[in-house]
Amino acid sequence: MTSSPRSVRVAIVGASGYSGEELVRLLLRHPHAELVAVTSRQSAGQTISQVFPRFATHPLARSLRFTDPDTAALAREAEVVFLALPHGVAAEYAIPLLRSGCRVIDLSADFRLKSAAVYREFYAHDHPAPDLLAQSVYGLPEVHAEAIRGARLVASPGCYPTSILLPTLPLLRDGLIRPSGIIADSLSGVSGAGRKAEVDYLFCECNESVRPYGVPKHRHLSEIEEQLSAAAGVPVVIQFTPHLIPVNRGILTTLYLAPSRPFATPDEVAALGAEIAASYARAYVGAPFVRVLEGKALPDTKNVVGTNVVEIAWRLDPRTGRLIVMSAEDNILKGASGQAVQSLNLMCGFPETSGLA
Repeated sequence: MTSSPRSVRVAIVGASGYSGEELVRLLLRHPHAELVAVTSRQSAGQTISQVFPRFATHPLARSLRFTDPDTAALAREAEVVFLALPHGVAAEYAIPLLRSGCRVIDLSADFRLKSAAVYREFYAHDHPAPDLLAQSVYGLPEVHAEAIRGARLVASPGCYPTSILLPTLPLLRDGLIRPSGIIADSLSGVSGAGRKAEVDYLFCECNESVRPYGVPKHRHLSEIEEQLSAAAGVPVVIQFTPHLIPVNRGILTTLYLAPSRPFATPDEVAALGAEIAASYARAYVGAPFVRVLEGKALPDTKNVVGTNVVEIAWRLDPRTGRLIVMSAEDNILKGASGQAVQSLNLMCGFPETSGLA
């Protein structure tokens, strides 16, 4: 008889934002995780159920109180600490937690890049802990599972990068698309901006409105291009335009890619299509949270919101000579908290779907 996995003690720093709230929800019900601490300066002293009444039926939510973040106390209580903090702030907590022996899963951008210079270029300040960049693991489980299993510091990817990298990386690795001329258009729900009071994200500013932003150099480009370059073996620069749409959550991304060889005749289309399908099948065989659609089905955010699943579909266009690849995901789950818990499962030897199915 196989013994069940032992429980791991976990904490969340910055648990009052959207990603933090989702981490609370997932970890409260996780079969192998014991939530021992949640921090938030503005909510300190209140129970989880007072801050998030929807969790009030869970006994722990009625007793566990938010505290001010104290790394020494967290290190005594928890084995794994999630950092749901803004970039530039997360590193300040990661340093002492790692020194104390904790394993850290960071949802900010602080450890996603390997280059402190690139970090400065895109985030406009020096990296607060450049010595840690070499040991961080980019937490895309479908791509870096083995490295995540042994990691002390996991940098969970951004929501836009997840929606772009999962559809593109297999095709680049297999040489089916050119590494130049990649165009990505993404549409995101308003929760992607975080829980903050800014005019641009008020209901009256977002409702009945669709607008681009972060043009032409959104911060997520840095990690997207670094990961694509590693897969292609050459520097990759892409055109990326994000858009804000009036829904709470969800991301839909459309990619315009140039196949590595022309396809004009029906036989050429069929042959290339078979190779693309085989590439995705190899990359994501057994991947519980990647759904490659077949037939006429196309990605739809309504089918993935509330789940840790990303949907992927593709079409070849002989008229333009392009490959069009589309993806849909929940920006707070597969794009943030769900993916972070997926990494927790790998790090601790739990079934990958634990707390997420």
